[in-house]
Amino acid sequence: MLAQIRSASIQGIDAFPVEVEVDSGPGPQQIVLVGLPDAAVRESRDRVGTAIVHSGFRFPPGRTTINLAPADIRKEGPSFDLPIAVGILAASKQLTPRDLTAFAMVGELALTGAVRAVKGALALALRARAEGCRGILLPAENAAEAGVVDRLEVIPIRSLQEAAQFLEGESTIRPLRVDTEALFRGGSNDSMDMAEVRGQESVKRALEVAAAGGHNILLIGPPGTGKSMLAQRLATILPPLTLAEALEATQIHSVVGQLAPGQALLTRRPFRSPHHTASDAGLLGGNTHPTPGEISLAHHGVLFLDELPEFKRTVLETLRQPLEEGKVTISRAAGTVTFPAQFMLVAAMNPTPDGKMPAESRSSPREILSYLGRISGPLLDRIDLHVEVPAIRFTDLDRARPGESSQEIRQRVEAARERQRHRLVGRPISCNARLGPRELQQFIQLDSPTLSLLKHALADLNLSARAYHRVLKVARTIADLAGSERVTLEHVSEAIQYRSLDRQIWG
Repeated sequence: MLAQIRSASIQGIDAFPVEVEVDSGPGPQQIVLVGLPDAAVRESRDRVGTAIVHSGFRFPPGRTTINLAPADIRKEGPSFDLPIAVGILAASKQLTPRDLTAFAMVGELALTGAVRAVKGALALALRARAEGCRGILLPAENAAEAGVVDRLEVIPIRSLQEAAQFLEGESTIRPLRVDTEALFRGGSNDSMDMAEVRGQESVKRALEVAAAGGHNILLIGPPGTGKSMLAQRLATILPPLTLAEALEATQIHSVVGQLAPGQALLTRRPFRSPHHTASDAGLLGGNTHPTPGEISLAHHGVLFLDELPEFKRTVLETLRQPLEEGKVTISRAAGTVTFPAQFMLVAAMNPTPDGKMPAESRSSPREILSYLGRISGPLLDRIDLHVEVPAIRFTDLDRARPGESSQEIRQRVEAARERQRHRLVGRPISCNARLGPRELQQFIQLDSPTLSLLKHALADLNLSARAYHRVLKVARTIADLAGSERVTLEHVSEAIQYRSLDRQIWG
């Protein structure tokens, strides 16, 4: 008898449909598995056979042929254990389900018959809905994650026996639904607050501008000035994730296995801080079958690179395309995969090898140039704000009154982002950092005094055309924070100040 089970497999961060066909026929006992399976899928023959026996069923005698269609796409991982087992039971007439094609199935089987969690449950559930399935049977640990998908019955399964009883109608399992609004209400508590940072008001202002426009920012200062502390608290002043952004970010973390057991959704913007020894594959994503790297895990969040010059230059250069395009494309022999990578880059560094500003450093000019030369000009051009983080004064440390809270700053950031969303409605961008030349021309008209200031600043700072556009984008954000529809001399002047270190350090 032939049984057909609907399932899915992960490719990149998305899922594609897979049909599991099982045929049980006469002949010597043998299991044949075809359909371009990888090693983990091939090993399912032994897991499934033992799980069937320990679940109170018998493994059918004769030849069992299992096909995973389409046959020209490689299938990876242990998520086909459950559909294969159900297919064997149906093909051997030990299971007579009412409608086997109404539900998609995924899950790894333990030898006892228990169903274990798999990676990418959200993507698998989205694919099941797209294929017109009524619901999906998947491990109970993954049910909350899949439960955020509407118009799909998510059936949490704990064992093969439980799945068989449900499919035969002997038991009922209530579909799991997740209240996403409740998740967002409960996920806004921050363990860190900008009020904990004493002093550094000019740096906080720069971080507010960066958060309001989604701009990349570089913090430059001696050790112990609070660069890492400030960067970590940037996430607390960013606007909350929308549901669409949360689904995209959760899907990426799910495929990599970064979600906590039972976690349904990422409700806070990701903050990724890879060590400076990270490879280009660790940052971009890679392996034989590409998986997302740190820049994709930071999608819709913050990528913090501390001690920027300590990263390998070849690794830093790989950031140039994602910073411009908001995505990364990886090509391997197995195929080409594109991962989303719209993140805010926050970098921190010392100005010289000994940590002091160039005028005070004991390092030789050659040593300083060699240190700074690890960061290329094209990469610096893609960082909108270059901000000095000075040493903290004792009066600031001893100050009893805290500064502004993250909530107060975030309210201004959200108001500025709302102005941008209203201005950019109908366009595929949502913040000023993503403005193109056409949008810059449409949304920024400068008067003669402002153009004159900008012209002299470009000459004095020797800025590139890309840096010129970055100044305009930052000025547009400063105007949005001020509630102004026009970009004025004051806004451009502040934006130029955030490039002044170009000349002081790299000049």
